[in-house]
Amino acid sequence: MGNGVRECPVAVQQDVEPSPAAQLPAEGDQDQKKVLNSLMSGALAGAVAKTAVAPLDRTKIMFQVSSKRFSAKEAYRLLYRTYLTEGFWSLWRGNSATMVRVVPYAAIQFCAHEEYKQLLGSYYGFQGKALSPFPRFVAGSLAGTTAATLTYPLDMVRARMAVTPKEMYSSIVHVFIRISREEGLKTLYRGFTPTILGVIPYAGLSFFTYETLKKFHAEHSGKAQPSPPERLLFGACAGLIGQSASYPLDVVRRRMQTAGVLGHTYSSILLTMQEIVREEGLVRGLYKGLSMNWVKGPIAVGISFTTFDLTQILLRKLQCGADGPR
Repeated sequence: MGNGVRECPVAVQQDVEPSPAAQLPAEGDQDQKKVLNSLMSGALAGAVAKTAVAPLDRTKIMFQVSSKRFSAKEAYRLLYRTYLTEGFWSLWRGNSATMVRVVPYAAIQFCAHEEYKQLLGSYYGFQGKALSPFPRFVAGSLAGTTAATLTYPLDMVRARMAVTPKEMYSSIVHVFIRISREEGLKTLYRGFTPTILGVIPYAGLSFFTYETLKKFHAEHSGKAQPSPPERLLFGACAGLIGQSASYPLDVVRRRMQTAGVLGHTYSSILLTMQEIVREEGLVRGLYKGLSMNWVKGPIAVGISFTTFDLTQILLRKLQCGADGPR
């Protein structure tokens, strides 16, 4: 994420010339630590952010996959009705599946973003500096695409659990078993194309916006790093822009993911869009629940980016202390 955390100072003996063979393992260890730090920070960031907004996320999905008209009042009624009939913890139904997906997804996405930034920085000659706008967008898009490709079946399972009663699927494993038996294994990748088409602008714009705001902050404030509240604000702006740009494709993929249990047959992106627009209208259909996303999305993305940056800083400090003089 370009958080600017300084490397640990290394004490070098003046009278000993380190050999190239001795330097290579040290550099390899540093690279491994960076990757591990990114994976751990990304996993925690995803878990904290998604758990914080899980009830709103489930409510949004339930509106996305139905023909009911969305409004804040109806969303509140749905939340309250779910609480009364199924209990408080039912508001987090599907969150276990979300965690199974989000933890590896966020870990891969943040780690991949760091690696893509390094590769693009080397290619464009920005090694050690902030990327220019286009490579910044490309790094985010590639990171999101990589993570979505590797974890997509878990997203399908999470969507199914969010819109079905708990009697239908007893566990994550049960969802996989029933889908593979009743609908075929290829169903696990239903809605994959709109997901990738949506991830490209979403992840690209999210990372681009967050990195750009951090860069402007450093240039105009004179501070090397933004404060945690400023990180939250930058992340919220990133989430607002990214999710607004890709929202119609998010609605389409949810319809395609849940078609098997809701009695629909969506065979392609265009046909799904046409049916949604015909039955519900352009704005009310393809942008259903967007206002809720404007509440939960910025919160989740802000928490995610902030948690990632601060966890990386903490891990670096702990490693500096552990590697320091004893």
